[in-house]
Amino acid sequence: MHNFIEQPSPNWNERPSGCVVDTVVLHYTGMKTGAEAIARLCDADAQVSAHYVVEEDGRVYQLVSEEKRAWHAGISHWQGRDNINDCSIGIELVNPGAEFGYCAFPAPQINELITLLSGIKKRHGIPAARFIGHSDIAPLRKIDPGELFPWRELADYGLGVISNRPCLNHSIIARKGDVGDVVCGLNKLLGIVGYHKLDGGNFGPGTEETLRAFQMHWRPEHVTGELDIGTQSVLSDIAEQLSS
Repeated sequence: MHNFIEQPSPNWNERPSGCVVDTVVLHYTGMKTGAEAIARLCDADAQVSAHYVVEEDGRVYQLVSEEKRAWHAGISHWQGRDNINDCSIGIELVNPGAEFGYCAFPAPQINELITLLSGIKKRHGIPAARFIGHSDIAPLRKIDPGELFPWRELADYGLGVISNRPCLNHSIIARKGDVGDVVCGLNKLLGIVGYHKLDGGNFGPGTEETLRAFQMHWRPEHVTGELDIGTQSVLSDIAEQLSS
């Protein structure tokens, strides 16, 4: 049983009737300290919250009950559904983020996160494919938890899916401004993975940012927003896994 530090936030409401928790969304706090982040998440005027905050040293704060709807996702979409707050548990990892000096997530933090997620998975029967990042559900607005987040380590515990296909080839297939069948196929695969439907055969800013979000999660060593052969291989693999 996890020992949580209770830090109740007023920022929650009831989940919609009949809504089942089947998704976990991972964030980073993007503030200078964990204390600042928790204060904001508990500020009624801020109108934001999460179910849990995991400090860098592994302390876990519970702000909202898992049965309630926390306000962490904002405008969001994943695998055909909008309003991901309705069906998800939101977890904030203390990290200064892009604005204040993004850095690797310490081992004590990730170890406690894995324990927390394993309990959530057991309680709610959440499938591996529905442990996702804020950037996945809102790729045009958000970049957290970012390319340093250890998705592969979580997948070892059934807390996410990964690809083991070789992806060393960086030769570009398509980039922003391109049109045609290759781009159409790219947008289709991104939609199969779970991202919002994109504009057919046009490689516009939406495709670029969505592809960048995909790379941050599934090809973090090569985050470019361009489609290269390695990314194409990984994308095809993840789309196949998530559609099976």
